[in-house]
Amino acid sequence: MEVDYFLIFTLCIISLQFLIFVFTKTLSWLYVKNSTLSYRLFVASLYISINSIFLLTVFHIYPMFRIGAFILVILLFSSFSSLLCSVVYLLLKKTKYGIKSYNILTWLYPVGLCSIIGTSVYNAYTPVVIHYEIEIDKPLSPLRIGMASDLHLGRLFGCTQLDKLSHIMNKENVDIILLPGDIMDDNIDSYIAENMSSHLSKLKAPLGVYATLGNHDFLGKEQEISQELRKVGIRVLMDNIANINNRFILIGRNDKLFQKRLKTAQLLETVNTNLPIFLLDHRPNEILEHSFLPIDIQVSGHAHKGQIFPGNIITKLLYDLDYGYKKIGKGHFFVTSGYGFWGVPMRLGSQSEVFIIDVKGK
Repeated sequence: MEVDYFLIFTLCIISLQFLIFVFTKTLSWLYVKNSTLSYRLFVASLYISINSIFLLTVFHIYPMFRIGAFILVILLFSSFSSLLCSVVYLLLKKTKYGIKSYNILTWLYPVGLCSIIGTSVYNAYTPVVIHYEIEIDKPLSPLRIGMASDLHLGRLFGCTQLDKLSHIMNKENVDIILLPGDIMDDNIDSYIAENMSSHLSKLKAPLGVYATLGNHDFLGKEQEISQELRKVGIRVLMDNIANINNRFILIGRNDKLFQKRLKTAQLLETVNTNLPIFLLDHRPNEILEHSFLPIDIQVSGHAHKGQIFPGNIITKLLYDLDYGYKKIGKGHFFVTSGYGFWGVPMRLGSQSEVFIIDVKGK
């Protein structure tokens, strides 16, 4: 297991105990006035069953990742609603409404929870378009890049979202489309079953559509995924290079799960660095190293901006740039929160998005 995933799972297990504790305490505070034997048995069974799901998944005995992730997220959201109720209670207890505060809180808690869930699902399926304008330090005629990462095409994210993406790219009149990794959600099963190819094929741009593979594309199905992408006209850059009409160079790196991937410096040895160099690198973990190389633009994803708060705090600790845009030296670095989602169809503190990058030369 990769170190960052081990860290995530460890934090999840620790957080899980706290979240179950908060959930059960909130129930006893608002709805169960007397702790009966049946309620204590309910609490014990809750701890045992939820922890069992996580342990069976972590040790690959009976994987139930999506179920475990959904439970964890709902418990997290319920803790947010519990916090809201606690704040309201403190505000009301010394007022004339203090006596009725429990009546208010008993409906505020489920309403708050449902509101958070609704907002998170909306954020996961409703993309926003973020615009950037930059100037690079090399000659280049104006260029509009459309960038979408982490589509995670699968059972919960597919044809409708692909149609939205092609509509956005057409409306924005992009010159080229870049897809830096995690196109599929581990495999092509749902992609084939739901005939997503007819929808992905609508994704077109005058200078073409280019993709690299991310960690979820490198779980043993990378050849199948690459083949399906090529069938619909997407050029997959697997540690290789594309010269776009002698205007600029595209370099696409394999994800670091591919043990034999080349270093970026090695890939640069074979190109004319007097031309603008654009790098697709799924993970943003080598941005500082790349800032010392003749790279003009790097586009990345992977971090999802944490996807669900407070996940963004973790990603900020893991990466020098976990989200957004930053100019370092002469290089321009972009990290998107992604177009799709991982695990559960929810986003809180982040939203499905597409980057539109307007580039001009000096």
